[in-house]
Parts: sequence; C-alpha cells; structure tokens
Amino acid sequence: MKPYLLQTLKELALLGAIKNKIEISSLELAKQLETSQQTASRYLVELDKKGMIKRELGIKKQLIMVTGIGEEKLQEEHLQYKQIFELTDRIIFKGKVLSGLGEGRYYTEQDGYIEQFREKLGFVPYPGTLNVEIEYVERNKLRLLKNSKAINIEEFQTKNRTFGSVRCFRAKINGSDGAIVLPLRTHYSNILEFISYNHLREKLNLKDGDEVKIVIYFEN
Repeated sequence: MKPYLLQTLKELALLGAIKNKIEISSLELAKQLETSQQTASRYLVELDKKGMIKRELGIKKQLIMVTGIGEEKLQEEHLQYKQIFELTDRIIFKGKVLSGLGEGRYYTEQDGYIEQFREKLGFVPYPGTLNVEIEYVERNKLRLLKNSKAINIEEFQTKNRTFGSVRCFRAKINGSDGAIVLPLRTHYSNILEFISYNHLREKLNLKDGDEVKIVIYFEN
C-alpha cells in the first residue's frame, strides 16, 4: 500500500472513523495531512476505490468511515510496529521451504547431538532438519544472533571423526515448537535449519516453495 494512503487512513482512524462516521471536508483533511486540498481529495477517492473507506458526499463536507478492509490494513501496520519493539526478546523471519542434501538427517541421528538436544532443548528431534530459505537481505537480522546468548551444543568425537559445536535458539515455525541450529564452523547463510520433535512437513503439510514464518527467541 502506498505510504501516503496509509497515512491518510491513519489520520481518519485517529479522528474516530474506525467505529463511527466522521464529518470532514477535504480542506480539513488537507490541513491534517499538511498537503493541498486537491491532493487530499484525490487520496480519499483512491481509498474509496480500494474499498478501505465509505463516503457519503455532502455539499461542503462528507461522512467517512473506515471499512473492515481498511481496519485490517491498519492492524497489519500495528503488528509490524509491535514486532519492531519486541526485537529485544525475539526476531521474526519469513522464508520458503526447500529441500536440503540430507545432511541434516545424518547429524541429528548422532548420539552425541541427541543426548545434548534432550538435555538442553528438552526434546529429541525428528531425524533431519527443515530448511527455510530467507530473503538475502534478511541475513542482516542474523547478525543479532551472533552476539546473543545461545544454547550451546558442545563438539564431541566418535571413533571416526569430530562433530562440531552448534548454537541453538528456541523457535517456532508456523506456531510449531522447535529450535534453529547454527553450526559454529559455518558462515551465516540465507538458509535456516529448523529442528523439532515433530515431522514438520507432515504436521504442517509443507512442501517445497511454501512460505513459512519463523519466530526465534533470545535466551535470557
């Protein structure tokens, strides 16, 4: 939605147009928006065409009320601001499910990891990881995790090899509990690996390309 239309919608809502019809002229609205009368009038026409307001035209003024569609748009804006101020204890990513190379299953089946997952996360993960590709620009958010307290899974050795340390963060994906695993030796990429005690593809009916929402919680 164009910023100027969202601002107009906000001003109307602040004047009481969410639950009631308000009486206002395009000149009065123009003063609220600090723009010209002609521009304010055009904004109202655009909002009306989008179904976000209802107008009853009078001679000098008009009765305006924000519709359910307009209210939903304002709710979306409210949630975005809420997310901004909740970043002290969580961070939110949106991405798309994609298939990995099967390495996640190999690692999550190692006893050294399983024992620590059970002890520190409180669950034994279903074999494998659910891979989620985030937008490249959202990699910037991962920087917040680098200096944040994590649940550390220590490295261990078997007869054949050494398995590296992993940093974990409790998380939810589409509301389902689990954790994000970040191998210490690898660079932060635009792929997030999610583990859970559930078979997530089955539980959430996910397939490659589906969009998901991940909420990662910071440790206290």
